[in-house]
Amino acid sequence: MSSPITMDVHRIQEWLPHRYPFLLVDRVEECQPGEFIRALKNVSVNEPFFPGHFPQRAVMPGVLILEAMAQASGLLAFETQDNPPDDNMLFYFVGIDKARFKRVVEPGDQLMLHSTIIRNSRGMWKFDCKAEVDGQVAAAAEVMCAAREIE
Repeated sequence: MSSPITMDVHRIQEWLPHRYPFLLVDRVEECQPGEFIRALKNVSVNEPFFPGHFPQRAVMPGVLILEAMAQASGLLAFETQDNPPDDNMLFYFVGIDKARFKRVVEPGDQLMLHSTIIRNSRGMWKFDCKAEVDGQVAAAAEVMCAAREIE
């Protein structure tokens, strides 16, 4: 087994097409290609969605927590293939199963994203994901992504 990979935001931007305000992975703390990834999202009060979700108490939208887990999963898939995306290919979020939300995520939280490969078949990937804050599960889901050429 090779040694785990880490990534800073510059390397993440080489592997993911997302940019502000939609890049939701700040750092990869550990990635074992073909197996798992552990990544980090720092949740700041300056996030563009907080003024509207909700003005009386800022809460990170659940769909964005799912998106953060999908982005971490995409990084795992690209590292597993050892093939960064090019301008003609993207990983699309194609499905989600067993999504559950266990606690709110608020400004100042550090969201730890965990993703493990369940299977990969003909460009379709399925991952077991969870997002934690201070060791408590905030959300969990099975995420499916597909590599597709841009038409």
